[in-house]
Amino acid sequence: MRYNRKLVFICEGSDCKKAGSKKIRKELKEAATEGSLKGHCKFFQTKCMDMCKSAPVVIVENHFCKNADTKMIMEQIKKA
Repeated sequence: MRYNRKLVFICEGSDCKKAGSKKIRKELKEAATEGSLKGHCKFFQTKCMDMCKSAPVVIVENHFCKNADTKMIMEQIKKA
């Protein structure tokens, strides 16, 4: 059986936390429990990705989202 879940990796390093990664993770999880994304995303917290100057950093499938915000990530999830 093949699953069509999008994998989303959210950096939880100190600079990304300061830049709002926890808020982004919370908003994404809320969005993924409702509507068209329900059951289509799997979220992972990661340690520092060593891209601190671009914080917060989120990876959607194989695409890096630097200086990410929730809107940018949602668009990338829909594209992936």
